[in-house]
Amino acid sequence: MPPQLVAGGPRVLLRRLREIMAERQSAQARLDKLVSVVAANMVAEVCSIYLRRAGGELELFATEGLNREAVHRTRLKSGEGLVGLVASSASPMNLSNAPEHPSFSYRPETGEDPFKSFLGVPIVRGGQVFGVLTVQNKAERIYAEEEVEA
Repeated sequence: MPPQLVAGGPRVLLRRLREIMAERQSAQARLDKLVSVVAANMVAEVCSIYLRRAGGELELFATEGLNREAVHRTRLKSGEGLVGLVASSASPMNLSNAPEHPSFSYRPETGEDPFKSFLGVPIVRGGQVFGVLTVQNKAERIYAEEEVEA
């Protein structure tokens, strides 16, 4: 049975995320808090946010669990890698062994070598994909539908 969201479930998580976004601090500080809260709530070893830049590239903007030196250095073209697929399809991707997927794109600077499971969900507003939120764990697993929804 897969790990479940921490007590309170999706409703508590969404409330906490809204509170973080309303805080008066830099956008980077808010994103850093968001990935930390999502990782803790989903019992994920990694949570990352990639945002679309001018020109369509997806840039790693925040991470909990990957190498922080990769933030603002790791970029993927539209459709490149699993993150690029999530962005181009505007659909979640839920894999138990991400490195085996033909579109997996290894980025050594991130330190993501040991992570197998992958959940990527598009960040959408007004029908437009602005980025991708990912969670990863070392253990192979498929994330529950409740986790994808959260």
